Amino acid sequence: MKPTNNLKEVAIVFFKLGCFAFGGPAAHIAMMEDEVVTKREWMTRDYFLDLIGATNLIPGPNSTEMTMHCGYERAGKTGLFVAGICFIFPAIVITGFLAWLYVEYGELPEVAPFIFGIKPAVLAIIASAILKLGRKAIKGWEIAVLGILVFLASVSGVNEILALLGAGLIGMVYFQIKTNLSNDVKSISPLILLSGSVLSTVIKVTTQKVFWTFLKVGAVLYGSGYVLFAYLDTELVGRGWLTRPELIDAIAVGQFTPGPVLSTATFIGYQLTGFWGAIAATTGIFLPSFLFVLILNPFIPRMRQSKILRYFLDSVNIAAVAVMLAVLYVMTIDTLTNWKAILITIICAYLTFWTRISVIWTVIIGAVLGFVLNFIVF
Repeated sequence: MKPTNNLKEVAIVFFKLGCFAFGGPAAHIAMMEDEVVTKREWMTRDYFLDLIGATNLIPGPNSTEMTMHCGYERAGKTGLFVAGICFIFPAIVITGFLAWLYVEYGELPEVAPFIFGIKPAVLAIIASAILKLGRKAIKGWEIAVLGILVFLASVSGVNEILALLGAGLIGMVYFQIKTNLSNDVKSISPLILLSGSVLSTVIKVTTQKVFWTFLKVGAVLYGSGYVLFAYLDTELVGRGWLTRPELIDAIAVGQFTPGPVLSTATFIGYQLTGFWGAIAATTGIFLPSFLFVLILNPFIPRMRQSKILRYFLDSVNIAAVAVMLAVLYVMTIDTLTNWKAILITIICAYLTFWTRISVIWTVIIGAVLGFVLNFIVF
């Protein structure tokens, strides 16, 4: 296939995902695995796991960075940017429109019934991906035990980055000792990325200040939307740029729109300085991810060539699957609170595990079921 055709294919796949990828990073990655590994076979499931493991170790939105990695693998450096932009674009447009409605009318449209149906659908999709990725990640009983320990640590509240790094280091040391590695092991110097910015302390909000604020957040952000809330609360509410209720509304928009939750930046930027503020905030928060992936991607195959780093990557991979399982566990407890959610989950699980229907359709069907069941009182 010609490079131009590869780029077109990358654009179509990730634009489609950007329109329908609800449910957070774990769900996004599950949908991505279905599209690029199962359906199109752009890479092996083993390598897809390597990308997940490596992505979890750098700042930024994991699922968005995974789109960039996949685009890079399919269509080179240009593919990296095409994939990332196409995945982000639908969320930016939808969030920007909602920001305009919010500023003009002071409220958001009622979408709760649809989101109610999407959440159970996402549970089935994540579970399917965990099963497929877990089969590849578990390469022995030691790796399985490591995964169980990371799962228990994650549900106990241990920071996911500490869990991932800890698993990688423990696995690397254990397997090095086990195989009695000699001095001929090749080493790769670690890549250290330092980033930061100096912001003016003047309270007046300008588009330039919006850009630098969100660039700083994008360069150091790890974790979920709740972590994003903590960062933005300090940066925005602490400075008097937004009230906390306004920030909560912005985070909510990022949660119920498709694509990355970091599209919250678009909403906030529009609130602060209008259209150009939305552009500045969006560019600032996503730009570090493009740079991190561009630098990191070429190192991943090299890591596989070193035994000791291969052990590290294998351990991080099972840890990443364990973290996804922990997310699924928490989401299940939060979601399956009544018979309607349980019914939607059963239907979507059947569609996911026993039919060949696309995960995109599973999300749509879940949303429709949520809307319809909303009218049933008992």
